[in-house]
Amino acid sequence: MKLKTSGLLRPYASEISYLLRLFDVSVIAFSMLFLAWKVGYVVAEAYMLAVAAAIILYSVVAELRGLYGSWRMRSAFDEAREVVLVWATALVGLIVLAFMLKISADFSRRLIGAWSVTVPLVLLGSRLLIRGQAQYARSRGVNTRVLAFVGAGNTARKMADRIAAAPWMGLRVAGVYDDREIGRLSLNRLSLIGNTGDMLRDAREGKLDYVYITLPMYAETRIVQLVDALADTTTSVYVVPDSFVFDLMHASWGNLAGMPVVSIYESPFYGIDGTWKRLEDLVIGTAILMLISPLMLFIALGIKLTSAGPVIFKQRRYGLNGEVVEVWKFRSMTVCEDGESVVQASKGDRRVTPFGAFLRRTSLDELPQFINVLQGRMSIVGPRPHAVAHNEEYRRLIHGYMLRHKVKPGITGWAQVNGWRGETDTLEKMKGRVDCDLEYVRNWSLGLDIKIILMTVFKGFVGKNVY
Repeated sequence: MKLKTSGLLRPYASEISYLLRLFDVSVIAFSMLFLAWKVGYVVAEAYMLAVAAAIILYSVVAELRGLYGSWRMRSAFDEAREVVLVWATALVGLIVLAFMLKISADFSRRLIGAWSVTVPLVLLGSRLLIRGQAQYARSRGVNTRVLAFVGAGNTARKMADRIAAAPWMGLRVAGVYDDREIGRLSLNRLSLIGNTGDMLRDAREGKLDYVYITLPMYAETRIVQLVDALADTTTSVYVVPDSFVFDLMHASWGNLAGMPVVSIYESPFYGIDGTWKRLEDLVIGTAILMLISPLMLFIALGIKLTSAGPVIFKQRRYGLNGEVVEVWKFRSMTVCEDGESVVQASKGDRRVTPFGAFLRRTSLDELPQFINVLQGRMSIVGPRPHAVAHNEEYRRLIHGYMLRHKVKPGITGWAQVNGWRGETDTLEKMKGRVDCDLEYVRNWSLGLDIKIILMTVFKGFVGKNVY
């Protein structure tokens, strides 16, 4: 196996990073000058101060978010999301500053609006162009990096498969080093390069860019020895938790009183991410409520005219951290069950009113939950809340079921847009729904929320199992 790398751009990595920083601030400044010239505005001192403030805010947030780190481990979508997030944060900071100083009226809304849209478009376009050129170079064997594993096992195979599925990273898996006899190894598509002694020699000779130690957790002493030995090389070294941790939900590193810890079961919405999630709920939830208010009034009238009983059905369900919350729906049945035993609606269910059946098929019965979103009980996107009685039943039958309550329940979710709507009359159907919910919690991002909302608009309102 050829180990020698072809890192044409490696000696200039720091220069490229500085050039990218310079390019970004130039885009922010010159786009304002260009747009002002285009619309015939004279760039006064106030605009130059605004540009300077925007550059400072953008640069600080970009450094905090690690925007100028290596692109190799980051997908184009992830980088685009970070660019937009950093610029949006800088722009919000600029707006707040203008209002605090009472100078917002001094600026042209037309010019500022065009500037706020132009900057991210140019930044994104330039990065996509650079990525395209880099990917073309890597396809020709230029600017690639060589990666090897220490320890043949499930973790190494999983990582190799993921790297193979992401060619944009420009990583070439050389193989695996292991001290065991080849007959005891489960290599699959990996090739055995040699033992750990060979690995240390290759690392010292500069033949390896990355070494991922994928030994099992109980081999702590051996891992420490390898890490110490690799300190005598320039190779980038990573210790990868084995499959026990690798498969756990949302594992991430943190620290407690200065001691490193691995977070296994944790909500993704602490800190700034929680603020963004709540802001998303408030902005989008308010806008949707304003649009659907007339429709909700007509639905309320239809319920009153077609059946006896309240318009809103309130049911206790588990919310964030397993706390019981009251979730609202338009009443679609002749009963309002919320006891120790709740029977799911099934095909031909006589409890469902004719008008209620229409509401359920089209998901219009869920509209009052946008009020729950503004109340803070729910989110627009998240795992669908189940009746308390159903929770108590399934938490005993499905491993990890309660982990879906590490986030607020949602009006729509990853499970719903992937076909897991309606009646869950078998344990397999509920497992499918829960698997999607946990996948959402592990991989949450604002981009994923927007994707789910758009998928809901186009295909999430109806379902063949909704009765």
